[in-house]
Amino acid sequence: MLRPAIRRFLLLCLATILSMPALAGPEEDREAFRAYFSQRFPDVPLDEYVNGIYALDPKAREQWLDIEQFPPYEFAVEQGEVLFRQAFANGNGYADCFDNGGVGVRQHYPRFDPALGEVVTLELALNRCRTRNGESAYAWDSDELVALSAYMAWTSRGNPIDVEIPDDPRALAAYEAGKRFYYSKRGQLNFACSDCHVTSAGSYVRADHLSASLGHPSHFPVYRSKLGKVISLHSRFYGCVRDVRARPFEEQSEEYRNLEYFLTYMSNGLVVNGPGARK
Repeated sequence: MLRPAIRRFLLLCLATILSMPALAGPEEDREAFRAYFSQRFPDVPLDEYVNGIYALDPKAREQWLDIEQFPPYEFAVEQGEVLFRQAFANGNGYADCFDNGGVGVRQHYPRFDPALGEVVTLELALNRCRTRNGESAYAWDSDELVALSAYMAWTSRGNPIDVEIPDDPRALAAYEAGKRFYYSKRGQLNFACSDCHVTSAGSYVRADHLSASLGHPSHFPVYRSKLGKVISLHSRFYGCVRDVRARPFEEQSEEYRNLEYFLTYMSNGLVVNGPGARK
């Protein structure tokens, strides 16, 4: 365990680098992000961060491995596959809306769409696929949309995350907006996302340890035992903002899409291992 003074110094270095957009681009940010966690937790292999807190908490990891023998998210994956293969009323299907028929593409989302000038998440792409084909959009927190996302994540397991920031000032602006969100204080508790998952990663909150930011998007959608269901990454964003007593944005808002863009880019090179199971 690093001494508090060293931990503060490393955090200061990371915060300094990430706050200098004129000097540091997204790739420099990503390298600094990884270097921070590598120095903070030198015994944790880089590829373990896709397992969230189970990379940092050996006892919790044992329990998680037992759960993974009969994954509670299997039903969502199966439901998602059935939905994915169902044709729309016009005869088309989800496979017609995605590269490679929608199989093994999760690692490329979210992506910046130059034609639309915005970040498009997988869930947004799924709903737009539906509306373009004359179907009604699913609610963002619907079981159907989460199941579709879970199935597509399953088909991408083991594929390295490869989110691109094209040479487009609008894409860079979206990335920077997501980064600002992550490091900005909010709510009555005056917390930023980074306060829990960078500064306090590995520390206790009540009876549980806090996970590290690195690798967070890799295992979503996630089955949460406390909720008894699979949830999306944006649902988790919503809950975190609410828990610091701030007013949450709607799921798939521009704010959350940009946040996902930044956070997923930070995990580039790590593999997709969703859907996952967490407390």
